[in-house]
Amino acid sequence: MNYDLVVIGSGPGGYVAAIRASQLGMKVGVVEKAEIGGICLNWGCIPTKSLLKSAQVFETMKHAADYGISLSGEASPDFAKMVSRSRGVAEGMSKGVQFLFKKNKIDLIQGTGFLSDNTTVEVTAADGQKTKIQANHIILATGVRSRELPNLKQDGKKIIGYREAMTLPVQPKSMVVVGSGAIGSEFAYFYQSIGTQVTLVEFLPAVVPLEDEEVSKQLERSFKKLGMKVLTSSTVEKVELSGDVCKVHVKTSKGEEIFEAEIVLSAVGIAPNVENLGLEKLGIAMEKGKVKVDEYYRTNVPGVYAIGDIIPGPALAHVASAEGITCVEKIAGHSPQPINYSNIPGCTYTSPEVASVGLTEKAALEAGYKIKVGKFPYTASGKASAAGAKDGFIKLIFDEKYGELLGAHMIGYNVTEMIAEIVVARNLETTGHEIIKSIHPHPTMSEAIMEAAAAAYGEVIHL
Repeated sequence: MNYDLVVIGSGPGGYVAAIRASQLGMKVGVVEKAEIGGICLNWGCIPTKSLLKSAQVFETMKHAADYGISLSGEASPDFAKMVSRSRGVAEGMSKGVQFLFKKNKIDLIQGTGFLSDNTTVEVTAADGQKTKIQANHIILATGVRSRELPNLKQDGKKIIGYREAMTLPVQPKSMVVVGSGAIGSEFAYFYQSIGTQVTLVEFLPAVVPLEDEEVSKQLERSFKKLGMKVLTSSTVEKVELSGDVCKVHVKTSKGEEIFEAEIVLSAVGIAPNVENLGLEKLGIAMEKGKVKVDEYYRTNVPGVYAIGDIIPGPALAHVASAEGITCVEKIAGHSPQPINYSNIPGCTYTSPEVASVGLTEKAALEAGYKIKVGKFPYTASGKASAAGAKDGFIKLIFDEKYGELLGAHMIGYNVTEMIAEIVVARNLETTGHEIIKSIHPHPTMSEAIMEAAAAAYGEVIHL
């Protein structure tokens, strides 16, 4: 079996790289030990958004009277059907990727890949049978798994990771979620909104700690409005199992507190899948536990590349896809522009949603910029009022001297769809006045971007 390119891993980095390589005329094989589409499609991005949509529909139905709608009975969540729908959505998307492989004449090789040398991948199938594959180029796209803390060992039943959180057999009455990044916050919102009493524990001083401080405070308020308990600057010291109850010892500013819950969800980060790939044997350079690469994803070993969550940088599906495309276009002899990592959007799909790109206000000041900040609240948005979604705001940060758009920070209904406008604007080096003079349709959520830009320059109309 000889290929121009072999990709190990079929997640959003691997399968996108494979398809682009095929479009460029390469003969491509993809090695995958589990489901095609990887974690994102099967156990991450896609099925979690399905669960979150179910939660949002339930939330809307609970407030149907606010929209002038009478229901004959009280809405209630069917947890099993929510999970079943989520799995069906993931399965459908996985079949879609399989179709794309066939369409692009990409060979799927089931098994675990190991680098024998820089042109040979040894694949071990589930039955133990080994096959050697030759390739001119090899891309590692093996992704990540849930990270475990020494004092929070996952047993898959009472102390769980994100995979188990998507497929619990029964909805728990109570849950402690440890970690308030995107994964932790999304699951905390999902379970709280369908009736589970959630306690969210965050080590750092704010939830979604990578976001702008004002966004973090707004999301914490929204979570508390739902009835969620939120503990920041707090640490889980240990978990004791007592029958069907987890006793979670949390060190807070008030001292140690004990919280009881049926389930503890550990969402404290991710660990790259770099073991048992043959990296040490080939002498592939590592950097803080991840594969070291250059701007075109070449490792220090000729012919071997790495993309996605196993290399330094944001562990995001859309980043992995962009890296895969850039990598194979360079292999094919094209001249792709290296990715601008300062213009990567991040999204958290809670309600309200969170989306951001570029520098936070604090980071801009620390970098020495003199800034103009414009903020437009959803309470002043006609579309937000009509939608019954007035929690949130749009915040834009501009360089005072040149008008450069340094960063955007959004929280509210539909902001994960709106952030792309900012990414394109920053890519085109758009200034604040150009955004103000770009007519936005009314009434829409997106016109809040224009209003926020106007607010930064003292020209806002609706505040």
